[in-house]
Amino acid sequence: MEEANQATVTWRKSTRSNGSGNCVEVADGLPGVVGLRDSKDPAGPALAFQPSSWAAFIRAVKDETLSR
Repeated sequence: MEEANQATVTWRKSTRSNGSGNCVEVADGLPGVVGLRDSKDPAGPALAFQPSSWAAFIRAVKDETLSR
């Protein structure tokens, strides 16, 4: 994700975040991507995923079907 885009994005943590500092933040609403970054390093790098890939990951987490 380009730095200019990342600076203007609104990031959110999960409502299930417990404040331990081991969180990721997600940016929705970017054209064609879902942004992901480490909440402990907001100025650090961000990952960008296709919305369909992110949705598949979230489904797998909810369904507990991720393999090790």
